[in-house]
Amino acid sequence: MQTYASVLLYAIPLFVIMVLIEIAYGYFVKNQMHNVMDTVSSLSSGITNIIKDTLGLGIGLIGYTYLVEHLAIVEVKSTWLTYVIGFIALDFAGYVNHWLAHKVNYFWNEHVVHHSSEEFNLACALRQSISTFFKYGAILLIPAAILGVPQKVVAVLGPLHLFGQFWYHTRHIGKLGFLEYLIITPSQHRVHHAINPEYIDKNLGQIFPWWDFMFGTYQEELDDVPPQYGVLKPAATWNPILINFQHLWRLIKDAWRTNSFWDKLRIWFMPTGWRPADVAQKYPVAIIEDVYNFKKYMPPASTALQWYSIFQVLANTALMMFMFYNFDNLSRNELLLYGAFVFVGVYGYTSLMDRKYSGMWIEAVKSLGGIALIWSQGSWFGIENYLSWGNALIVFFMLISLVGGVYFTLKDRKGAGYRAALA
Repeated sequence: MQTYASVLLYAIPLFVIMVLIEIAYGYFVKNQMHNVMDTVSSLSSGITNIIKDTLGLGIGLIGYTYLVEHLAIVEVKSTWLTYVIGFIALDFAGYVNHWLAHKVNYFWNEHVVHHSSEEFNLACALRQSISTFFKYGAILLIPAAILGVPQKVVAVLGPLHLFGQFWYHTRHIGKLGFLEYLIITPSQHRVHHAINPEYIDKNLGQIFPWWDFMFGTYQEELDDVPPQYGVLKPAATWNPILINFQHLWRLIKDAWRTNSFWDKLRIWFMPTGWRPADVAQKYPVAIIEDVYNFKKYMPPASTALQWYSIFQVLANTALMMFMFYNFDNLSRNELLLYGAFVFVGVYGYTSLMDRKYSGMWIEAVKSLGGIALIWSQGSWFGIENYLSWGNALIVFFMLISLVGGVYFTLKDRKGAGYRAALA
């Protein structure tokens, strides 16, 4: 996990810079693909996912090393060929995992956050899951294990394969000619994120489109069918933590409410969106019927709240970066506590973005808890070793969060900016 944290110290600034370049480009060509609150929500989702993965939260069903030791029947000697085979095996595993996420109720909960944005831009690429409780990825790498691809090769290729999926989340790049048959492109991935009937569950490849061609899941972007983005059961929140568990909560409620014991068991493994007949009739769930004429989620937000949300996501990104920079010096319990502070912070300010009164109280708990930690321990996780006035800076941030929570819950709603947003 330390290695992954070190890689992220370089990757995260690059991702942020690319998002800023896309925003600037959209501004100058007068074709903006971002709105502030959606982009902040996407970046916030990325924060939670990165921290969760870095801390290794989840239960591994089986390790890849074990599979290699027991299944390998050959050992590829050529270094370059090992990496080629490993990368192709990773991509096939990614395709299968992606297929499961789109086709099976339980697994959709682990993926829905990635599709939850009603926009399509580089920021939404960072909407990644924190709801994966069981790590089963190694099982999908059995072909690599049989071919004897070492664990260290998979460890190196994994982040490269993941980061290689970032760039094609954009509407500013059109079709790329012959490359459409060689790699996943922005055009192909726009289709994948679309909720148009023609596009649903298509283009499941991650780096190479070969698997889509082979298994019949390829769909070209059609000139007369502009992609519409989001999910058919809209998230209706900017809070990425809530989005991660919405579908799971619906499954739990449906399993509890149905009178059929068989349905209680099979609902988890039925096709995505399937519900017991008795529950669906008694507890209907709204679904977008006309993908070209639905109202996007956009609660009123004053200019001040938008700037405050930008400040919060940048501040929490900085907190996360310090956590990674100081990773080796913190105990497991300290890392978990640090991660919890960031999670609570994300939950708090995104609740303010949703105009929820709970946001004020959550921000108060985080802020007062952070100040109490510094007062009792004399330090914010050793920040004074790198910045002499670091503790004072953290206290100042906590006070801003405390005041911001109160202001945007009680005062901002009465201002002209809020009324203008309602108009």
